[in-house]
Amino acid sequence: MLIKGKVWRFGNDVDTDAIIPARYLNTSDPEELAKHIMEDADRDFPNKVKAGDIIVAGKNFGCGSSREHAPIVIKAAGIQAVIAKSFARIFYRNAFNIGLPIFESAEAAEKIKEADEIEIDADNGIIRNVTTRKTYKANPIPPFMQELISAGGLVEWTKRKLKVVVQENNP
Repeated sequence: MLIKGKVWRFGNDVDTDAIIPARYLNTSDPEELAKHIMEDADRDFPNKVKAGDIIVAGKNFGCGSSREHAPIVIKAAGIQAVIAKSFARIFYRNAFNIGLPIFESAEAAEKIKEADEIEIDADNGIIRNVTTRKTYKANPIPPFMQELISAGGLVEWTKRKLKVVVQENNP
C-alpha cells in the first residue's frame, strides 16, 4: 500500500482532547466531528486540512482518554495516515481498529516539515520525503493490520470474515 500526501505538523503529547475536543462529543457523526478536528491546537486546521493529507507529530500522539473518536475524526477528515515518534498504546490500537494507518518513526517525526510532500510504503515501512528527497524507516504494518486497514477497520474485517464462514457453511 502506497500513501502520498501533504504534511501537517504537530508537537509532542497531542492528546485526544486536542484531536477532538470533548465539547463536541454530543454527536458520534464522523463528518460532524471532522468539522472540529484539532481546532484547539490550530483554530483554522479544520478549514485547511484536505482529503489525502498526513499528520506528522512528536512523541506520545493520542495520549489522554481512551475515546475512539480521536482516530475516527482523523480518518473522517480525510487524513490518510499519521506518523509520530510514538503513540499512546490505546490510540495505537484504536487507530488500527477503525482502519487508520499509523507509523512510528522518530527520525521522520523530527525531520519532516509542515507542507512537505511525502510517500509512505506501508508494506516495507519506508517513508520518502518527496520535497527533500530524504528517506526514513518506520516499522512496516504487519499483514494482519494491513487487512484491517484495507477492510476499513476491525468491524468491517469481522463482517467479511463472518460472511465467508456463512458462505462456506451454506453452499
